[in-house]
Amino acid sequence: MLTTAGVRSTPGVLIVPLETEFGWDRATISTAIAVNLALYGVVGPFAAAIMARLGIRRTVTISLTLLAAGVASTAAMSESWHMVLLWGIVVGGGTGMSALVLGATIVNRWFVERRGLVLGVLTASSATGQLVFLPLLATLVRDHGWRSAVFLVAGALVFVVPFVVLFLRERPTDLGLRPYGAKDGDAVPTTGAATVVNPFTAALVALRDGMRSRDFWLLAGSFFICGASTNGLIGTHLIPACADQGIPEVRAAAFLAMIGIFDIVGTTIAGWLSDRWDNRKLLAWFYGLRGLSLVYLPFAFGDGGWGLTAFALFYGLDWVATVPPTVRLTADAFGRERAGIMFGWVVAAHQLGAAFATFGAGSMRTWFGDYEKAFLTSGALCLFATAIVLQIGRTRTRPGAPTDPQAILSGEKVT
Repeated sequence: MLTTAGVRSTPGVLIVPLETEFGWDRATISTAIAVNLALYGVVGPFAAAIMARLGIRRTVTISLTLLAAGVASTAAMSESWHMVLLWGIVVGGGTGMSALVLGATIVNRWFVERRGLVLGVLTASSATGQLVFLPLLATLVRDHGWRSAVFLVAGALVFVVPFVVLFLRERPTDLGLRPYGAKDGDAVPTTGAATVVNPFTAALVALRDGMRSRDFWLLAGSFFICGASTNGLIGTHLIPACADQGIPEVRAAAFLAMIGIFDIVGTTIAGWLSDRWDNRKLLAWFYGLRGLSLVYLPFAFGDGGWGLTAFALFYGLDWVATVPPTVRLTADAFGRERAGIMFGWVVAAHQLGAAFATFGAGSMRTWFGDYEKAFLTSGALCLFATAIVLQIGRTRTRPGAPTDPQAILSGEKVT
């Protein structure tokens, strides 16, 4: 997760160099990144089902190999459609196979207690990846060109593959263990219910069941806004926005890395709190604080380095702090066995929001000459999300989630 986060943070340092070398406008480059983000999300629920069918280790290995090939190949691109094909489709699909659903699947298999805390730490690894890669990538782009940064990321992906093959395990029972916190009388499944089911069928049936649930729409809608206010906007466009203000890319990358530092703290605390507090109220606080931070951002550029530092602090504390409470609410609504696939569809909404913000912000920059309207719009959406999340779980509409594989294949409901 840490290494694939480096892949997802790379477009932010590529936008300006690609503009300079190829003459592509920001809307064109943003289109490829938007395709990447959308596929990252849409592939997620199918990846969760594939993990149940092929195993986590095989799925992650395929993902990392595909990513390494796609990222390395971008060094040879010369046309804008090359970027859409390689970075948009190949890299987007690869990241979707080892994204947030991986963390959710691991947590629900290996932990009964402390699930929120552990998911917070795993989710924070994406911020750590940003922290590790961004300043180095920006320095490489400045000193050696953007292709050197691409090869570094591809090399890091190849480096991780042997560790996954040798050490990643599917379930605690593979090591003769029980899930952390499991009681002696608890049943410990050794295989997932979907292992004998076509993964595409399982994913689509899960979507069908989810669409019948009010909670699913509330979770997906709020996470759409989450994506539109994080990696789709700030993760992609903060560095170019800083460049518009005369801030060098390396310094801008340092601000984004600072967000990653504070997020490690914020997301870990969010995971700890999600085990103890009302997760709806946690989400309301997180979205509210994020919205206020984004409304402040256009003014932070005019306040020197202190303004952006203050933004990085408050925004960074809940960069992905929304993930642990959202996973917890998803598991509560649909059950732990289906949490991975259902959360995959919620993540798909997140990434559609990210794609919407990436393309929209790039287009606004092309039309209006700055990002002010994009930042203010995203901030307003976050404030709206505070009302949405408080309604989750108010009226339970059980989606009739089947747990028997044959019931899934036949479309039968379990009551």
